[in-house]
Amino acid sequence: MSVIISLPDKVKYIINTLEQAGYEAYAVGGCVRDCILGRTPGDWDITTSASPYQVKALFSRTIDTGIQHGTVTVLEGKEGFEVTTYRIDGEYEDNRHPKEVTFTSNLEEDLKRRDFTINAMAYNETQGLIDIFGGIEDLERCVVRCVGDPLDRFTEDALRMMRAVRFAAQLGFTIDERTRAAITKLAPNLAGISAERIQVELVKLIVSEHPEEMRTVYETGMSKVFFPEFDQMMETPQNNSYHCYNVGEHTIVAMQNIRGDKVLRLTMLLHDVGKPLCKKEDEKGIYHFYGHAKAGAKLAETILHRLKFDNDTISRVSSLVFWHDSMPRLEEASVRRAIHCVGLRQYPALFEVERADTLAKSSYQREQKLANICRYEAIYEGIMAKRQCLTLKELAVSGKDLLALGMKPGKEIGDMLEKLLWHVLECPQDNTPEILRNLVRMEQKSE
Repeated sequence: MSVIISLPDKVKYIINTLEQAGYEAYAVGGCVRDCILGRTPGDWDITTSASPYQVKALFSRTIDTGIQHGTVTVLEGKEGFEVTTYRIDGEYEDNRHPKEVTFTSNLEEDLKRRDFTINAMAYNETQGLIDIFGGIEDLERCVVRCVGDPLDRFTEDALRMMRAVRFAAQLGFTIDERTRAAITKLAPNLAGISAERIQVELVKLIVSEHPEEMRTVYETGMSKVFFPEFDQMMETPQNNSYHCYNVGEHTIVAMQNIRGDKVLRLTMLLHDVGKPLCKKEDEKGIYHFYGHAKAGAKLAETILHRLKFDNDTISRVSSLVFWHDSMPRLEEASVRRAIHCVGLRQYPALFEVERADTLAKSSYQREQKLANICRYEAIYEGIMAKRQCLTLKELAVSGKDLLALGMKPGKEIGDMLEKLLWHVLECPQDNTPEILRNLVRMEQKSE
């Protein structure tokens, strides 16, 4: 198969500069794969027979990104391009990093140490495509397959197992049978990989077009290592009329039903994580999951902390999990109170979450539930359009105003402001300084 790739001018310049100095140089890895697939590469990596110091001598602006492993970043304008010397990896001592690397002048030696065939292709305009391990064929077959023996590749770097599933999810590919069997055998090795590294791969997987690949993470035994709660979800049935899947399968379908935003997909991944803890069976054999949202919010927080997510993501996701099953009375006052309790920041995301959850259930009462969500959203939009007061900050009086009315500093100021807010949530037209001051005076007289 003849492949022609249009290299960016800056990549051409770096490759040409290295070639004119007597070295080999190629674009390599994911950028080559993406170009062949018609995708826009996120970045461009270059591999070369030149040593790091030879690379540095040829370019005026460089950064020693990982010079001990052969990588120098060449700066062209405001862009950086990683240029890495052909290398042979030494023994891997931590299931992640080689103890040492040896530089080589042989491109094949460099390509054979890479993870998957689709990432082990190189290209330049002089030699064209270098595809020693069948990467083009695997792209045509839509298969993720290890270079060489998958047991060797995954023993070298256990994170590659998560990467295999992530690539399958991003590209819509399947995983080669030998590669998948090796993942199943070596999945326990993920215990030696940092939570931060696993988090990166997990997020890329779940925000992809195929979050259902979480099923593969479970089936190969990887989730048991870093997310055992998902295994429990996959093994918890839901014997009631509202559901047609077990908890885990419902979760997967719910993720498919929502856009690929990190917070939203994490919310759907975790929205029912509390169900295995809350499962009760009644005398008719019907399962109930009372309190699962509250239990799930606490568990979601624990899991996200364990996987080293940032505090903002943890806060947003755990809150959406807590409220995902809530539905106020469909009238303005109740919806105003709900917005205040849930927090303005969680809207309108909460509606997306509730729709995705509903669409992943059985058809029983589905249309009515979807209609209720639409009504909830319409009332919310009306409230927002009228700019009604929903928070203490939007009250027409402040603590200073209450002090001017003779109230003493301290807890009673806060209590009174809260009381006024709840009054305004019920009667938004009363949010004026005059009416609220009169309410305070009446309260003072009654005391």
